[in-house]
Amino acid sequence: MDKQMYHVIKVLNNNVVICSTGANQEVIILAKGIGFGRKPGDQLTDLEKLEKVYTLKDKEEQDQYKALVGHLDENFVALMNDIVSMIETRFGKRVDEHIHIGLTDHLTFTFKRLEQGMEVTNPFLAETEALYPEEYALAEEIVEFISAEMNFYLPPAETGFIALHIHSATNFKDVLEVNRHHQLVGLIASHIEQRLEIKIDRKSLDYKRLIRHLRSAIERVSNGEYLEAPEKVEKLLREEYPLCYDTAWELMSIMERQLKKAVPRGEATYLTMHLQRLVQYDLGK
Repeated sequence: MDKQMYHVIKVLNNNVVICSTGANQEVIILAKGIGFGRKPGDQLTDLEKLEKVYTLKDKEEQDQYKALVGHLDENFVALMNDIVSMIETRFGKRVDEHIHIGLTDHLTFTFKRLEQGMEVTNPFLAETEALYPEEYALAEEIVEFISAEMNFYLPPAETGFIALHIHSATNFKDVLEVNRHHQLVGLIASHIEQRLEIKIDRKSLDYKRLIRHLRSAIERVSNGEYLEAPEKVEKLLREEYPLCYDTAWELMSIMERQLKKAVPRGEATYLTMHLQRLVQYDLGK
């Protein structure tokens, strides 16, 4: 935390204060107990002594957070700060400040749905765990932490959603983009089952390899990168495994429609190999 001067403008609750800086900028500072006993005009001089201080500097982020935190219990706000601290400690780096808004808003909405007796489901849990194993493992711990601290049961579906927010924040990616790519992988998996007439074991190593390849392929296409494949290998796969090869091209078409970008033909070779492994696994069951 830098040592510039902060003067309190308004205390939102015991854990959130709005401050001005020496450069006449307005920031929101989040830290456990930061607002206790504070009043407008107070100078904050002990920020470096606090274990974790989060400063929302982006004006749009500030406005969103002000609107959100005004309706929340201050203990929940403190809990969310603890969760962000858990994420940063696990990954060893600061995360995108938007997680304070994105994950807080998501969980608030989830609590309301559950209180109203609505079911929370997540059809892509297996894909999430395969794509983001570290994030998923931490999300499981966070679900247990929230349930224990708030005495409020969160269903397993939330593990997947929280994992996406963690991945978004630690990689500074828009959570909507992460979710779109995540759903694309699920769509591709469903198409594979229908086209090859197999039932995918989503716990199998071959499926996890396919999922990770798809994640890399989507990122390559999104970034305009190209994956080359030997023509002789492509020709051999096309002749030996025509159904898997044709299916690979169909998957590439799905990716092109969803991503609105061209997918290089080299991807077909590697997808075909992954698909053939899935077929062999299904036949061997």
